[in-house]
Amino acid sequence: MFQVRIHGRGGQGVVTATEMLSIAAFDEGRHAQAFPSFGSERMGAPVVAFCRIDDKEIRLREPIMEPDAIIIQDPTLLHQVDCFAGLKPDGYILINTNKSFEELGLADFMHSHKAERLCTVSATDLALKHVGRPVPNVPLLGGFAAISDLIKLESVIKAIQHKFSGKVAAGNIAAATEAYKIVREEMEAAHHA
Repeated sequence: MFQVRIHGRGGQGVVTATEMLSIAAFDEGRHAQAFPSFGSERMGAPVVAFCRIDDKEIRLREPIMEPDAIIIQDPTLLHQVDCFAGLKPDGYILINTNKSFEELGLADFMHSHKAERLCTVSATDLALKHVGRPVPNVPLLGGFAAISDLIKLESVIKAIQHKFSGKVAAGNIAAATEAYKIVREEMEAAHHA
């Protein structure tokens, strides 16, 4: 079973991101489960959502305490919430930022984790560029497809088409595709470093 935890803030599409991730997994013939964990549901409040993906039926219902991957939609949470709690030693980290792990004060992760599993992508900028709104969730799914190889970009695109239509779908597809390419390039560079 592969478990993903997404940290963000209310209004950033955290719950939608896990739903779309589960749709992408279903599209590939796997079982998936997506669910949020709400504290206060106000705009800007920290929000966590979870997604489990497996080849067999998923019976677990509790929050994910030991994720295989963490996606952080809002880097300001790094100093407010223990976003990395329980992350497996070979886990993936994808952060929405244009800063490096060193610039974020996360150099320790560079030593204790595989460099090609640690990535940043400026998903908010991509969302603004392609969709016109600062919602980083969909570009981060494209980035996640690139970093994890758990789901295909094509499945993310189908999930986008399932959730959105018209210009919004087209913009999100463009943002997710560009994020996928950026993360792939970053991973290549990390692998050759």
